[in-house]
Amino acid sequence: MPNITDSKCVLVIGATSGIGRALALAIHDLPSKPTVIAAGRRQERLDELAKSSDRLKPLKFDVNGDRDALKRSVDDAIAKFPNLDAVLFVSGIQHIFDFKKPDEVDLDKLETELNTNYTSIVRMTRFFIPHFLKLGAEGRPSFLVTVTSGLAIIPGPWVPNYCATKAALHSFSLSLSLQLKDTNIKVMEVFPPLVESELHDHQGTTPKLAKFWLPLDEFTKQAMEGLKRGDVEIPVGSALGQWNKFEKGKLEASAQALALLSASAQ
Repeated sequence: MPNITDSKCVLVIGATSGIGRALALAIHDLPSKPTVIAAGRRQERLDELAKSSDRLKPLKFDVNGDRDALKRSVDDAIAKFPNLDAVLFVSGIQHIFDFKKPDEVDLDKLETELNTNYTSIVRMTRFFIPHFLKLGAEGRPSFLVTVTSGLAIIPGPWVPNYCATKAALHSFSLSLSLQLKDTNIKVMEVFPPLVESELHDHQGTTPKLAKFWLPLDEFTKQAMEGLKRGDVEIPVGSALGQWNKFEKGKLEASAQALALLSASAQ
């Protein structure tokens, strides 16, 4: 079964901190020795990563550019790294919104959260797929890896838009996996639970959440095990119980629905 160890060049979008940085380093350390492109907005952190290895390449990348700018960024990445055969979409932001106080709901923040966590990923997927289809025609596997959340399964009402963006990305990942099943492009989805990260720092909730979040090292270990197995869905920590209860079998049910639709069209 194709898995992340088959990759020769892996782009991690959102590699400047937290889950993205940890996964970039873990993939870099695979025995297969892939090149890892660490992409993000904070140049100083990218440079710091790049100093540690010749196989860690920094790439300034802003997912919140407009559609044309985002396409240029993807095209530039492919031109610079033509061996690119895997992309991990890890960048994400999270805001607390209380709709009981509608005047305090910042729509600019809400729309940026939607774009960062969902819309930009769908756009980038559209832009990367032609390159991956060309690799597939040469017999090479490629990988699109989305990072959603346990909150895509059971929402946290204090971050309603974040949960909705992750639920949308989860649904998109399932559909994309089935649409591409007859190609050499494999779609994989990682479901983190609450994980040690900087995601919550601006909310002022880090001290409270730090009492029960999953340590980053343990998350990375479990996520990498799934990526190395080639699992299509990789729920980690407490997200595994949620996935077992509410999501297990959904991909297969979607596949059956697609098969019925295809049969009826013949």
